[in-house]
Order: sequence, then C-alpha cells, then structure tokens
Amino acid sequence: MIVACSACGRKNRVPARHLADAGRCGACHAGLPASSAPIEVNPEQFDEIVRAAKVPVLVDFWAAWCSPCRMAAPEVEKTATRSAGRALVLKVNTELHPALAVRFGVQGIPNFVVLRDGEVVTQQAGLVPSERMLQWLDAAGAAAGG
Repeated sequence: MIVACSACGRKNRVPARHLADAGRCGACHAGLPASSAPIEVNPEQFDEIVRAAKVPVLVDFWAAWCSPCRMAAPEVEKTATRSAGRALVLKVNTELHPALAVRFGVQGIPNFVVLRDGEVVTQQAGLVPSERMLQWLDAAGAAAGG
C-alpha cells in the first residue's frame, strides 16, 4: 500500500503486514502513523492484507447506492480511527468486487466481517454503531494489540 508522508508529501510503500504499525518516512524520516482510516481495497489488496495482517481486520461490504451503507460510513471511519494500531478496517465495494461478497456469503449490505489470521470471527449484516464494531475487534484480539 502507498502512504503519503504528512510532513514532506513523499509517497512511501508500506507492506501489508505493517499497515497497523507506526513507521518512518523513507525521505524525511518523519513518523508515519499506523493506518487510522478505512482502506478501500480490490480483491488482490484484500487478500494481501488479510493474509499478512498481524491484527484483526474489520471489513465493511458496501455499495454507493445503499442508504444504510452511507449511514454506516461515519461509524466505520470512527472505528478505524479508534482502533489504529490495534486493527485494520477495509472497505469492499460490492458493485465493483462482487466476487469478494460472494466469497463471504454477503446477501445484504452493509455487511461487516471481522477476520483474524484469515478466519472469520464475526459476521453481521445491518447498520451497527462504532462501539459494536470495536467490541468485535476487541473480542478478536485487538485489545491485546495483535
């Protein structure tokens, strides 16, 4: 994944296994924080991140036309911010990547899946608050920091 440095603007390649870790910019050596925003992924990025993640991964299956998905978006963002360094949050657009939705049996959206070591720990369809998502991540090991 490519992460821009907030200090110098330089783009840094961050391996999937280190997205939940703080790092340093390769150019100016300023700190690069752990991922704290939902990451929009395609199937290849999804597989790479889920395979390499040392922390639980929350996946938001959504679509632009879905009103409940749009209502869930701020809760998903809040979850990503609050779980930075302890979990990763991915977004999968089911219109662009329907095969991923099929792989996880998604029949209604929004649909949330928590994965740990590539295995499904929790899955639930419907709108839920950030607090619930954080509970899922904690139960999957986010509280222990991975």
